[in-house]
Amino acid sequence: MAEYERPTKPRVIITRELADSNQDRMCELFDAVPNYKDKEFSRAELIEAMADCDVLVPTVTDHIDAEMIEQAPDRLKLIASFGAGVDHIDLAAARAKTIMITNTPGVFTEDTADMTMALILSVPRRLAQGEKIMRSGKWTGWRPGGMLGHCIGGKKLGIVGMGRIGQAVARRASGFGMSICYHNRRQLPPAVEESLNANYIENLDTLIRECDIISLHCPHTEETHEMINSGRIAAMKPSAYLINTARGDLIDEDALIKALQAEKIGGAGLDVYQQEPNVDPRFLDLKNTVLLPHMGSATFEGREASGERVIANIRVWADGHRPPDQVLEGWA
Repeated sequence: MAEYERPTKPRVIITRELADSNQDRMCELFDAVPNYKDKEFSRAELIEAMADCDVLVPTVTDHIDAEMIEQAPDRLKLIASFGAGVDHIDLAAARAKTIMITNTPGVFTEDTADMTMALILSVPRRLAQGEKIMRSGKWTGWRPGGMLGHCIGGKKLGIVGMGRIGQAVARRASGFGMSICYHNRRQLPPAVEESLNANYIENLDTLIRECDIISLHCPHTEETHEMINSGRIAAMKPSAYLINTARGDLIDEDALIKALQAEKIGGAGLDVYQQEPNVDPRFLDLKNTVLLPHMGSATFEGREASGERVIANIRVWADGHRPPDQVLEGWA
């Protein structure tokens, strides 16, 4: 079999509208097809695109399963995903087909940590409720017992998943006087723990029982699917808050909604959901919950930087080298 020769100007199909600077640069460097209308591709349109390009640039909302990958022609050799997560792509199927996968890790670390910290502040202090009262015209003035919430200084924050974003959240929370605990697949080196003022808790159930605020920063895998289930939600303190800016599938939403409705826990701050963009309507009536439209990484700077990483990955691949953000090791 002849060795595959990467095209010098590969055909690149982009599934969503990116920053103008990113799209303009892609059109200069590659035979690029931007999505100027920003209309989400259907499954059939994704399959059609995969059959007509050397490189596909999807986003985290484009679900590319094994069947789609298996029927893709040999021409498709690189899926250069826009975003850090790769749970929307069947990696095993891509590896079997020798399709390389890249992503853009680390770009949204600070942006997502900022949004997490905003939720950590806004849920206990009832900021969303207060804003709604002001807009409704129903505020009757200050009173000693009005809009009481909970302070976060001195509270114990439990971070589940201590990667780049988890560590960035720890740095911010420490500045607000919070005590930091974390659960991770592997304990961090002592020097890193000391720099973050963070204590490792090996058992996730122990962290959930002991912490006042729990913030999720894990990828979605078979092991983490609905890791925050009914049993763990029931084990939380009645005054505890749950924050999720990672992936909606980390939480059993039905169990969470029932606990919030019954006020079994203090509240929740959510930026991600299991069936995006379809949010369980029961969430909308909850007063102890702050809901955001998956905007943790939504900054001009972050999105442009992510596009630049996509371009760099494609250029290095087209030059015959391994892209800097290849997802798995040892691929052809």
